[in-house]
Amino acid sequence: MTLDRFVKIKYRENEEKTRKLIEGLKELGIECGRTIEERVDLQFDALRNLHENLNSDETFIKLVIANSIVSYQLSGKGEDWWWEFSKYFSQNPPSNSIAEAYSEFLPASRTNRRLVEGKLRRLKKLEPFLDSLTLPELEKYYFEDMAGLRNDIAEALGSPKSAKTVVFAVKMFGYAGRIAFEEFVPYPMEIDIPEDVRIKAYTERITNEPPVSFWRKVAQETGIPPLHIDSILWPVLGGKREVMERLKKVCEKWELVLERGNL
Repeated sequence: MTLDRFVKIKYRENEEKTRKLIEGLKELGIECGRTIEERVDLQFDALRNLHENLNSDETFIKLVIANSIVSYQLSGKGEDWWWEFSKYFSQNPPSNSIAEAYSEFLPASRTNRRLVEGKLRRLKKLEPFLDSLTLPELEKYYFEDMAGLRNDIAEALGSPKSAKTVVFAVKMFGYAGRIAFEEFVPYPMEIDIPEDVRIKAYTERITNEPPVSFWRKVAQETGIPPLHIDSILWPVLGGKREVMERLKKVCEKWELVLERGNL
């Protein structure tokens, strides 16, 4: 038996950077995250396009969840991948099995052609869960229990609840829910930030604490759920010109957003 669980680890932290980060996020608020998600993020546009071309909200939402769990180790930009997904399934909606549809889509993909066999296996593991869901159940997850959806996706995949693709799936489900059900529901506080390379690098500029636990504390301090914080940070961590131009057009406090990148 060790004493590890009784020892409180003291992490190194730049307190001035943390203070500026929290003050800026408080001023921006959850509405800034929503504006960036719906009016800046090109992935949201891709989902709108797919929704307009499908005749089924249920199929639309299930496709978005499925696509999220294979959105890693991409061979192109994330925005390009989601647009490729949107255009493909707009023209080729799955007739039966989503996993079977991906067995044709992924091998020919331009922006997601790595680790194809492993990604197809993940879809096959998830498919029984997706098949079991009705549109009213998806609607209930959206309005009442996004954390429950996270738990159920994690269980179906045999993954931790904080796994990057699991929490990312909930984020994209939130996008799909807004589009299909035409109402904004904030993400729950208990769903962690997706711990990708950019978030890890950004967190290391402030602290050596693990990103997930650090951003949980920032969320509590600011009142902004981690998934919405992820959206506020995304434009400054990506640096894509089109994203910056869209941000400046729709967000009055765009300079404050960009300042978070200079911490």
